[in-house]
Amino acid sequence: MSYLDLHRQFSAAIDAEMRATLEGLTPEADAVRDAVAELVRNREFKYPLSVLPMIVHAVETGAPEPAVPLAVVHELWWTSACYLDDLADGQGAFLAGELSESEALLATFVSGIPLPHLVVQSPRIPASACRALSDEITRCWIVATQGQLRDLRGDTRAATRDSVTTAYRGKSGAPFSMVTAMAAQLAGVEKERVELWREFGNVFGILWQIFNDQEDILSGRDEDLLNGTATYLLACALEEPEPHSTERVLGLSAAARSSSHARAELTDILLSPVVLRRYEDDINEFRAACHRILDELGGDETYVSVLRHLVDESSRMLLRAELAPRVNVG
Repeated sequence: MSYLDLHRQFSAAIDAEMRATLEGLTPEADAVRDAVAELVRNREFKYPLSVLPMIVHAVETGAPEPAVPLAVVHELWWTSACYLDDLADGQGAFLAGELSESEALLATFVSGIPLPHLVVQSPRIPASACRALSDEITRCWIVATQGQLRDLRGDTRAATRDSVTTAYRGKSGAPFSMVTAMAAQLAGVEKERVELWREFGNVFGILWQIFNDQEDILSGRDEDLLNGTATYLLACALEEPEPHSTERVLGLSAAARSSSHARAELTDILLSPVVLRRYEDDINEFRAACHRILDELGGDETYVSVLRHLVDESSRMLLRAELAPRVNVG
């Protein structure tokens, strides 16, 4: 069984929980309900990771279904975060369906903050767990915003693998650690196991961000280069003195925002064998860290295996040196 199998099994239940959440708004909130529904409808996720908290709950209890509300929290949070990211990149108006940019921004606020808190007050959630789950949502927004601010304010000249890892722990690790910790709390496990699940989510979030970075290059979107984002791959290139100097990499990174030629030349450096070798070694270390945490946690082996497979799929090395564009720099 894979996480995709689990999503196929429970997608109808997740959709029903989402509808129930929106229908639970007061009659006076019909415009809010419609706007959030439109926002959610127009944000289809390529990888349905909303089942992650269900898998964690099943590792602890053997039963994924009680964590269906947490899958909705995951979808609402990421719908909000992705739209805010699009807005920061100047794409918001194109990705919100029939909503205007202002309407989408208001719907994004409701989707990301009040609604997840309402979800954890669902009758399906034991009253004794509501406070802890609600606290996790608040904590996630603070930590994730901190990570995103580090990303936006980051000085590429000072970017290192450690500094990028710290940013990734925030902007991507925080939402994954939120739902893994919430699932463990919902399962009623002791605090030490909750913290282990939180750390698993953090490291998995780093892997997922790296996976997303690779897909950005492979797709040809090059959003990270256009935005001047200090990615982990760029940090690897900056810390690798050969075959190009740090100053050359920094210069191309600055020029890549507006020059297709600079983007192609920088991609050529990023996909050089020496940079990719360091990149792949670190990906392998992050993957090994996830597996060590799962070894320590144990639990229902059927669902532990699902998580192991998900970790392995998320830590694939997709980039190869032969993918680099041929650039004439003479």
